[in-house]
Amino acid sequence: MSGGPLLVTDAPHLLYRAFYALPDSIKGAEGEPVNALLGSVNQTLWCVERWKPRAVVMCFGQDSADYRVEAFPAYHAHRPPMPDGLADQWERAKGLYEALGWVVEDSDDLEADDLLGSLATIESEAGGTALLFTGDRDMFQCVGDRVTVLWPAGKGETEPIGADEVRRRYGVDPEQVPDFIALRGDPSDGLPGAKGIGEKGAKELLRDHGTLEALIAAAASPRAELRPRVRAALTDDAGALRAFREIATLRHVDLERPPDAPTDWQGAAGAARERGMNRLAERLAAHEA
Repeated sequence: MSGGPLLVTDAPHLLYRAFYALPDSIKGAEGEPVNALLGSVNQTLWCVERWKPRAVVMCFGQDSADYRVEAFPAYHAHRPPMPDGLADQWERAKGLYEALGWVVEDSDDLEADDLLGSLATIESEAGGTALLFTGDRDMFQCVGDRVTVLWPAGKGETEPIGADEVRRRYGVDPEQVPDFIALRGDPSDGLPGAKGIGEKGAKELLRDHGTLEALIAAAASPRAELRPRVRAALTDDAGALRAFREIATLRHVDLERPPDAPTDWQGAAGAARERGMNRLAERLAAHEA
């Protein structure tokens, strides 16, 4: 294995982000939109050029993992269906990514974030380092000495998120992120959180008690110094809060550690040209030269 990091990307996030950021007037060889394909590749290439990873893994999965919907049926229920213009590109994305020499991982029952977290654990336990390219704050729970989140920062750039940055943003340690999400809630996932606690309250409660489970136990004790409405929220909604934490906690997938696989600039240039993505092909070919 080389000394470079493993770059693991949240492919659904990149495709959606590019689809809405770039105009659908960007067409391929058959006159079909390729804005999501082009944008997701360009975002990943920026990371490849900046961080020089030993391999790139593009992760896909279910929109809503079964275990999360079972824990809370309203999970992701508010999300609209995938737009037709994106669905077609989604089907073609894996072939394009593989032409670049990137590994594609998918899951029939879990979400892409579960795969990202699993690969981060596998890589760090093997002595390597992992970069997780995602716009999902749930992934902050993976951050550590060997794992960094690359957060989209606009204009194709990324902001590295380490443990200190998680603490600065949330006021909690990375391992407390699932407890924090359970208490604060997460509108993007449809999780309401604990009634009347909010972000500031969640941060303060976890600073004092450490975990959601310790908070629930404290709420059951008359000696614990908790405001009445906080005690009521923790007592009355304990079951729901535990379900929210389960939803926010990543599931581990037993995957193989990816071998070194450098980006295939020449093969990628040909694949882009075949798809009518000529400017991308020129960029890739120029890199090869």
